[in-house]
Amino acid sequence: MKPVTRRRVLIGLGSGAGVLIVGAPLALNAGRPALVEFIEENGTGPQDAPRDPDLWFEVTPAGVTFFVPKVEMGQGIHTALAQIAAEELEVTPEQLTVRQADTARGYAGGTMFTFGSTSVKALYRPLREAAATLRELLREEAARQLGVPAARLTAAGGSFFVAGSRERIGYAQVVAGKQGEWVIPEAAPVLKARRDFKRIGRAMPRTDFRDKVLGTATYGYDARLPGMLFGAVARPPRFGARLVSASAGAAGRQPGVERVVIDVGAGFAGVVARTRTQARAALPSLDLRWEGGTTASSADLDAQIQAGSGSVLRRRGNVRAALDGGTVVRAEYRTPLAAHAHLEPLAALADVQAGGRIEVWASTQYPQKIVDDLRGVFGKDREVLVHPTQLGGGFGRKAGQHAALEAARLSAAVGKPVHVGWTREEDLQHAFYRPPTHHVLRGSVGADGRVRGVEQFTAGGDIIWGQTGMPEFVRDALGFDPGGLLGQFLPYDLPAYRVVNRREALPVPTGYWRGLGVLPNTFALESFMDELAHAAQVDPLAFRLRHLGSGGDGGRLRTVLDRAARAAGWGTPVAAGRARGVACCLDLNTASALVAEVSVEDGRVRVHRVTVAVDPGLVVNPDGARLQIQGSVMMALSSALHEELTIQDGRVVESNFDRYRLLPLRDAPEVEVLLIESGEDPQGLGEPVMGPAAAAVANAVFTLTGQRLRTLPLRPGS
Repeated sequence: MKPVTRRRVLIGLGSGAGVLIVGAPLALNAGRPALVEFIEENGTGPQDAPRDPDLWFEVTPAGVTFFVPKVEMGQGIHTALAQIAAEELEVTPEQLTVRQADTARGYAGGTMFTFGSTSVKALYRPLREAAATLRELLREEAARQLGVPAARLTAAGGSFFVAGSRERIGYAQVVAGKQGEWVIPEAAPVLKARRDFKRIGRAMPRTDFRDKVLGTATYGYDARLPGMLFGAVARPPRFGARLVSASAGAAGRQPGVERVVIDVGAGFAGVVARTRTQARAALPSLDLRWEGGTTASSADLDAQIQAGSGSVLRRRGNVRAALDGGTVVRAEYRTPLAAHAHLEPLAALADVQAGGRIEVWASTQYPQKIVDDLRGVFGKDREVLVHPTQLGGGFGRKAGQHAALEAARLSAAVGKPVHVGWTREEDLQHAFYRPPTHHVLRGSVGADGRVRGVEQFTAGGDIIWGQTGMPEFVRDALGFDPGGLLGQFLPYDLPAYRVVNRREALPVPTGYWRGLGVLPNTFALESFMDELAHAAQVDPLAFRLRHLGSGGDGGRLRTVLDRAARAAGWGTPVAAGRARGVACCLDLNTASALVAEVSVEDGRVRVHRVTVAVDPGLVVNPDGARLQIQGSVMMALSSALHEELTIQDGRVVESNFDRYRLLPLRDAPEVEVLLIESGEDPQGLGEPVMGPAAAAVANAVFTLTGQRLRTLPLRPGS
């Protein structure tokens, strides 16, 4: 049976759900918890990555080139995947030249989508099998050329050494001496045992560091071609507004303007000029008329996002009976609309040749989506080549392809390459966003200090559905967005537990944001666990451990909680004016626990120290893993303490980082990372730690002040 991936699950839902829903709504209601469980168990499983070595590698006299299908956006993925490749290829890291794959070289398709902390997890085994296959192909050919049995050859450092002699032959020599075709065997060779690893599990210098330090790395904003022009595109005054009429007005007479491009049917109006400044300066001279759109405000969105009814996603035991006794706790939590706030705005360069190939250089997480979208505009048979560049951050936003499509429309009109680079203001005000959420929880603890049961109502805007073409009636009938399942459920052993979810299509575009639902959901759930612990008059750490099993996921969570707590000094005196809070999370099959040490100064929360323990399975590069975790902690703290996007009259109020506040460098806390390897293959790493950070901080504030903060961003006294 083929492994099922989240993407395949979603495709399956998209293509067949309409029939399912029309034909059997009652069955869907009854089976929804099982469907949710199925997606949970299989949603981030291995992708169908090809094992053919010729797609990944090229061996020449200059050495071995590795074409990396995943995009580098600061997470160090090129380095980690190069380590995996080098391990089975038996080459030194210095002998491996790492190149970004494009849609013509490397491989295309959904596996080039860089998302969801899946890169190492998804490619770990396929890449090892491809590298090992190449190694064994070379070994067989080397044996033939040397006239010795293959079993006498040992691979090391890009060469084969003949046992019992000084004879050796390099990989490039083997390739140069090959006659006839290479025949790739059906079966993958035996992979190395973990105890024999020499590259995996060790710190290795970043493959992208040199180019970034020297400033030679190419980002989407840096892409250039001879004779290229620059474009700028008009934006609607509010979300959902339609362009109903347009003319060039005085724009065509502005300095440097080469062409005004208008397509009212596509809602498109743009300017091509010799410089970017000239293109942007001409935009206000277009004569445009927009109609419609939303006039919603943030308060309207909050009113629309109301937990309390919806689809049952999980049920266990008799919650109603459980809540009839014991000490009952009820609490509501909210998280706001948030922006991705990546440093590099959207940017792309497109060269659309009349009737010929379309070539694009873009800062994109999803190159295949650009191919599909361009073929949707210019014809299904058009040849499209996409070069992913380095990304100055993505966090889900660069799965959208607006800049590439805009550059292509302008390039097709003017007959020359055109670069479109969004401004920071455009990026903040015309994007899609992390949707707001609302959580209502009721739980009961008995006299024995144990939870009797929990009822959980959750509501939120669309995440994955917000960026797909899924019909509204299908989304509504399913009753949940798969992106909202991350961090959705309490990982504790509870005798009675019921989860009811309500999804809402908002008038503001929403979609992927780092970790999808894990931060909002875990903030609510782990804050509530603290409230239950307080009601039970039990230490919050001890309370959590009391409700976790000793094996499986419960055992892994116990381990990370214990390690983080001990390293943070849990239970020992803390400096005057400070307190500690704890939270944990199981996400993408990675267990993490975090202890935050905070103070409240002048009405503001200050995080002084974070101790985080993570069990992500096998760690490929410990240095890279620590950096990923530290980055996750900083982004989560920024969201917990500062980030909130305001909607007024159907548009975003914040225009730049002066008003959309991020965690400043001066407030970055000390972060201690403890890596705990289990026997599993690598799991998700870049996002799971986003989960417990906000709750740990809120729980620490409660311990310090007695005030329970239930809304992000955390503002004492509000």
